Amino acid sequence: MKQTFKFLASCLAVLVLASGCSVSELTPTTGGTNAPSSTQSQSAEKQIDSNDSIALQRLEALPVKGKAPMTGYDRSQFGPAWKDVDRNGCDTRNDILRRDLSLTKLKPGTKGCVVASGTLDDPYTGKQIDFVRGPQSAKVQIDHVVALGNVWVSGGQKLSAEQKAAIANDPLNLLAVDGPANMQKSDKDASGWLPKNKGFRCSYVARQIAVKDKYGLSVTPSEKQAMVRVLDSCPGQGVPTK
Repeated sequence: MKQTFKFLASCLAVLVLASGCSVSELTPTTGGTNAPSSTQSQSAEKQIDSNDSIALQRLEALPVKGKAPMTGYDRSQFGPAWKDVDRNGCDTRNDILRRDLSLTKLKPGTKGCVVASGTLDDPYTGKQIDFVRGPQSAKVQIDHVVALGNVWVSGGQKLSAEQKAAIANDPLNLLAVDGPANMQKSDKDASGWLPKNKGFRCSYVARQIAVKDKYGLSVTPSEKQAMVRVLDSCPGQGVPTK
């Protein structure tokens, strides 16, 4: 038995010398120092997720192209205005009014859908607007943050009918705002129009980026430059998800 053990030990020594390895190198190890720990991996994943939610990084991922022609554009291409896309029994316009207005009163007999009155802290102008349904309703309008005309020239003409209806009624792309400011904006992108309320510009641009990313739309070189200028003042600005 002892002779057998000595023979095996001699063979091991020969193998070590022939390979140029130490005995310790031949010994299996657990969790080498270069292997990332589970904590490090989780931290890296969180950093990636965090970067992906930052508007500047998301902007860099958008395709940059010139505007497509407006040929063939019509509002009807995006389906009937203010559909009940979420099937909650209320049209999209009233969904957004209930979301964005405070001190709301609902019209009786409408199953809690129709907003009769409320107060808007307008993000575009910074002023407070009293909304009352009736002849003065247009004082508050629902804006497509990425205007449908801009959707069309940014690649939206290639969207399916369902996708067109979705972007026209997506709460991510809708805000209750001052009517005259909405009319002034029209279908301009960020290079042609930004909210008068400078404190809202970062959020506004970030929302446009989120919408364009969600629907695979492009930005023009001048639009991207305008967005970068705004976001330079708020480099940690995140993108909204709804």
